[in-house]
Amino acid sequence: MSEDEDTRWLEWVTKQFETIAGEDKEIDLDEFKTALKVKESFFAERFFTLFDSDGSGSISLDELFKALDLVIHGNEADKLRFLFKVYDVDGSGSIDPDELRTVLKSCMHESAITLPEEKLDDLTLALFESADKDNSGSITFEELKAELESFPEVMENLTISAANWLKPPDVDKKKHQAPRYLTRAYWQNNSRKLLFLCAYGIVNLLLFILALLQHSYGGGCFMVAKACGQCLNFNCTFVMVLMLRRCLTWLRTTWLAKVLPLDQNILLHQIVGYAIFCFTLVHTTAHVLNFAQLSKQSQFSLWEYLLTTRPGIGWVKGTASLTGLALQLFICLMVLCSCTFVRRSGHFEVFYWSHLSYVVVLTLLIIHCANFWKWFVVPGLIFLLEKVVGIAASRMGGLFIVEVNVLPSKVTHLVIRRPQFFQFKPGDYIYINIPVIAKYEWHPFTISSAPEQSDTLWLHVRSMGQWTNRLYEYFTHPENQTVCPKRLATSLRKRRQQGKAQQDDLFSSADSNRAVASNKDDAIELTMFRQSSSQTSELAPADDPEPAEGGECFPHTEISVTFGENHRFCNIKCYVDGPYGTSTRQIFASEHAVLIGAGIGITPFASILQSIMYRYRMRKQNCPSCNYSWCENIKDSNMYLRKVDFIWINRDQRSFEWFVSLLTKLELDQADEEPEGRFLEMHMYMTSALGKNDMKAIGLQMALDLLAKKEKRDSITGLRTRTQPGRPQWGKVFQKLSQEKKGKVHVFYCGAPALAKVIKAQCERFSFNFYKENF
Repeated sequence: MSEDEDTRWLEWVTKQFETIAGEDKEIDLDEFKTALKVKESFFAERFFTLFDSDGSGSISLDELFKALDLVIHGNEADKLRFLFKVYDVDGSGSIDPDELRTVLKSCMHESAITLPEEKLDDLTLALFESADKDNSGSITFEELKAELESFPEVMENLTISAANWLKPPDVDKKKHQAPRYLTRAYWQNNSRKLLFLCAYGIVNLLLFILALLQHSYGGGCFMVAKACGQCLNFNCTFVMVLMLRRCLTWLRTTWLAKVLPLDQNILLHQIVGYAIFCFTLVHTTAHVLNFAQLSKQSQFSLWEYLLTTRPGIGWVKGTASLTGLALQLFICLMVLCSCTFVRRSGHFEVFYWSHLSYVVVLTLLIIHCANFWKWFVVPGLIFLLEKVVGIAASRMGGLFIVEVNVLPSKVTHLVIRRPQFFQFKPGDYIYINIPVIAKYEWHPFTISSAPEQSDTLWLHVRSMGQWTNRLYEYFTHPENQTVCPKRLATSLRKRRQQGKAQQDDLFSSADSNRAVASNKDDAIELTMFRQSSSQTSELAPADDPEPAEGGECFPHTEISVTFGENHRFCNIKCYVDGPYGTSTRQIFASEHAVLIGAGIGITPFASILQSIMYRYRMRKQNCPSCNYSWCENIKDSNMYLRKVDFIWINRDQRSFEWFVSLLTKLELDQADEEPEGRFLEMHMYMTSALGKNDMKAIGLQMALDLLAKKEKRDSITGLRTRTQPGRPQWGKVFQKLSQEKKGKVHVFYCGAPALAKVIKAQCERFSFNFYKENF
């Protein structure tokens, strides 16, 4: 640190100390714990003991300065000595296994990691045996130092993250660089959208100018009102065109997908909606001012112009003013209820029902404006046809939710019997209606199963609003569901028979692809594959249930039996509208695809990963003599992919349970090393876990690394891929991707909008194509 920075830091520490210490100018243990905001008191107590050099039971300002100067500004040896003292609980000068176990347990609590006691013992022994070089039964300072030096990434910035309250806030430094929107990379990555917006703006400008010239006889306010009205004719039609989902899905299969920004249709829909709102306000204001002028020259007052039909303005019985005010009210209501704070605050239904008032708006527009029907007739007929086709398709055939799994973090996994002729692409989404939850509500969700899974559709629904919460509660409290015993027994018998047959097929497939497991690791992999295959076979749909003897069981009857607390079979009627395409359809046309999912944002990628690995297996070749397997690197019409990187970011450990069986199977599918490296690489991040360079987590992260190398499996997820603590360092991640030279990189993201901005900025920096999934 420079002299100015050091002075500033001292001033800040003094200020923070005085705030915490109060009048006695001393910090006791409770105040220290509150300031550090640590989850586990062990580290607070150890840090407090080491900071309290005189053993008085409180920390003075001088003691705090001395300790912090060592921890924050000290050299590597000073920091290691301090860390050793933290681990040496009894102060004996060495660390025994029980002390190390206590420290690792506290590390786990700090990182919100929960593991069985047996696994904690394994972690302790793995780290202890690695560090105890002389087998003396204890770890000395030199041994700990040698062990830490074998983890260079740990020593980059060894610190205490909980002491952030002692760091002064960063001073904003003005950087002399071009704004992001003026950079060449931004225009290259957003060229289609920007060109489309330019064309949209030019069309509006031309319509506005032409209308001004056409109505120049009526005065300024009248001209502006008519010009805005002409723009509204166009925009009120165009806003509907942007939501013709079936047409947009079809356009994705044509060459126009390379020209039009189809992936931004929802963003463009929002932009046009705000344009309608602005044009409406100006249009209404201009008419009011014009009526105020006319009222001075005619027999009608301003209020008669606005609130009655007496002046006879309008082509349907003089109702232009009344319908205009009603339109202004409905449009303002729709815009307000479409705002992010409404949709994201658990009140999606407010947005949903207010948006259905578009029927009233379109009707009023036809009555209000004599020329609107000319703009509306063709798009309106297409829109109506789409609605009719959607209703007809959703009502044809019986769709039933046949199985439900309630997963961590309030995620509901629905297994739906797939219609015979239902075809979709990986990453597509559908609208679903479940009458027992809400009779008239339709909600969009991405299909999380692969198209190659012919019998069922999977949906993973996270509880974030009223409808999704009702869905979750319905399946966690199914007391009111009726059971038809004999029908259920017949269904379960058939389900188990199908599951056994599918499991046998999967076993034989595994044996043919991998031959015989010749060592311990291969045996473990085959066992896990069979476990995941068994879980998959349970998802096979039942045949149509048979009626019970002596009576009839109707197909709408809700059947439920619990297999464990969170797993049940059922037979609940539902309706599906779709499928509809998204930007993820571009994945198979990519050479190097990077899939980034945050939390439940893995949903579209679950389908895509399964489909990718299915196509990968189709290319995979096996040598009959030596059992060596490889994947042919061939570009075909189905898949151009040469490399796939999958990055999944979760807040806590339990969230990984959503798709861990799927990811395990994907790892086993490419258990053999490829000549050009792995086709699919997974990168897992757990944000609640402290980083490797944090003194409160360093021991645990080292132990997890050592045990993962020994068992060839991550202790947190059970995957071969090691779960990384904290958030990804996107600069380093994207730098590594650019160095792999596997072809043009396409990044696909699904998750929180805030993270999307960060990733998009990095994509612009490295000239990667960026696609954001909206569901």
